[in-house]
Amino acid sequence: MADSLVARLKASLNKTRRKLLAPLEEAVQFHKKISPEFYEELEEILITSDVGIKTTMLLMEKLKEKVKAERADDTAAVLDYLHTIITELLSVAPPADLETDLPLACLVVGVNGVGKTTSIAKLTAQFRAKGRSCLLVAGDTFRAAAIDQLAIWAERTGADFVSHQEGADPGAVAFDGISAANARKTDVVIFDTAGRLHTKVNLMSELQKVHRVVTQNLGSRKLVNLLVLDATTGQNALEQARVFHEAIGIDGIILTKLDGTAKGGIVLAIVVELGLPIVWLGIGEQADDLRRFDAAAFASALLGQE
Repeated sequence: MADSLVARLKASLNKTRRKLLAPLEEAVQFHKKISPEFYEELEEILITSDVGIKTTMLLMEKLKEKVKAERADDTAAVLDYLHTIITELLSVAPPADLETDLPLACLVVGVNGVGKTTSIAKLTAQFRAKGRSCLLVAGDTFRAAAIDQLAIWAERTGADFVSHQEGADPGAVAFDGISAANARKTDVVIFDTAGRLHTKVNLMSELQKVHRVVTQNLGSRKLVNLLVLDATTGQNALEQARVFHEAIGIDGIILTKLDGTAKGGIVLAIVVELGLPIVWLGIGEQADDLRRFDAAAFASALLGQE
């Protein structure tokens, strides 16, 4: 990944890095030598940085194994070790190459306010910039504003658009969308869905219905279920990921608003605890600020390394 992107990631992770790196560097300077007391302090720093208890325990276990294997006793080596470990843990490949596995269907889900529609717009712009034909399907029929907003983005990006009126059956919209995409031989069809509260059983059931409709009419397409999460919600994002994954099986995460939070450590928890890959990161407002996730670059930005 280009140095410029690492620099952008560093800027986006500034709040998270201050929360994690500053106390970590203080611990390294204070302790000098690796000791049980140093490990205890490091553990507390990780937990309070939204990495989560389970993920912290795994990080600590791997760090101790690394220290033992390298016969290290100087705390100064810990940052490099953590970089290696974090990179390895985050290197989970998505189930499809979203650049080349065409034709493709993307079912985009997530609760209200996470940046779902904006992420769809940025994805579409990137696909269109590479010459891919796209079709957007307005499956959030509960809000007229959601349909109108997606229609605007379709027009701006040069994508085709399928919608029904407000209050229509989302399953029927999904059927019309996948049928149109197949008939037109569209490269990528992207389905917007209602911002379902993950605690509402009936709404999750409806999402499962939409998923079935799309799955049963894919034809030769590969289906990828993408969950949009707001990084600023920290541990709540992990719970959302867990519930959506149980409902339809999530293939990858789009993590938004990374540039406005000190809770970026949640990236580790999502990948480690659920085994779900982060596919894209939202690090700004522009179309090209939705960036493909790179584990090594993220670890470098998180730990302030080049």
